[in-house]
Amino acid sequence: MRATFYYSIISLQLLLAAPLPAQQLQTVNFATPSRSFQLAIYPIAQERGYMREEGLDLRVINIAPTTSVQALLGGDVQFTGAGTSAALGVARANAPLKVVIATNDRVLQWLVARPNITSVKDLKGKRIATTGVAAIATFMLKQILAKQGLDVNKDVTFLDPGQGNQLSALLSGAMDAAVLGIDQRYVGIDKGMKELLFFGNEVKNSWGTLATTDKLIKEQPKMIHGYLRVSLKALRYMRQDRDGTIAAVAKFSNISRQLAARTYDDLLNTFTRNLAVDDETQRNDLNIIRQAVGAPDAVANGRVYDFSFANEADQQLTKSGWKP
Repeated sequence: MRATFYYSIISLQLLLAAPLPAQQLQTVNFATPSRSFQLAIYPIAQERGYMREEGLDLRVINIAPTTSVQALLGGDVQFTGAGTSAALGVARANAPLKVVIATNDRVLQWLVARPNITSVKDLKGKRIATTGVAAIATFMLKQILAKQGLDVNKDVTFLDPGQGNQLSALLSGAMDAAVLGIDQRYVGIDKGMKELLFFGNEVKNSWGTLATTDKLIKEQPKMIHGYLRVSLKALRYMRQDRDGTIAAVAKFSNISRQLAARTYDDLLNTFTRNLAVDDETQRNDLNIIRQAVGAPDAVANGRVYDFSFANEADQQLTKSGWKP
């Protein structure tokens, strides 16, 4: 019943979002849980005409992470930007999914605190707002704090104030620190809060991952290859054209050009070179996922990740001398 309800919602979203069919183009539905900076690669690829060059027509649909994975397994979408949720599905239930893109090799999460807290040691006895006590970012934070000498089971309290409420809980004083994403981090700092940690400087993990199904990889490798080529073209464009990227990010994320420029200048260097991460980063990701699902052992890298399409796209574009 519940799954049917989810799919009904997704089908309605696809119908309402659908433009008139493009001539001789294959429609590719991309489910995204947010319109964050790193996911702007895909609409940029559409706007620049890279998708059309590969015979693809992209539709971006906002769907919550778990629901997007269900839609992926059900065939309603071809890709999801909730790659971590897909990896959790593999670890928990051996879901037939693969992560094929990692846009960032630095985790775009920050620990921001009240201004009276000036160091990690000052967090002892304090309350930290998280995106979920069992969220991947929370396990990463526990790892970071433990390395800096805190007993994460005794010294700090991790609380979930509800979806999207981390910043407001921090600003109100209900929490002493909060795990924040890109946009909330800027607001917090501008309101006098203090940035204690950038996760990307503390752990070697991936971020902004994209997943598809084993079935699509087997049955439609040409489409997967094409999607990876256009994504890599868009990444190379982003590195070359600051103004064009800022305009595209502002439009996609519905933020001001000023904030888009600030984000671009701060975070462009967190993007991977070729939309893939190395074996060590993959192992680190899967160790965190192992903790999240309570498994005794992490699954093998090859069961979750397939960066062969990304590596091949990089080689093809480099060999051909392609430039934006």
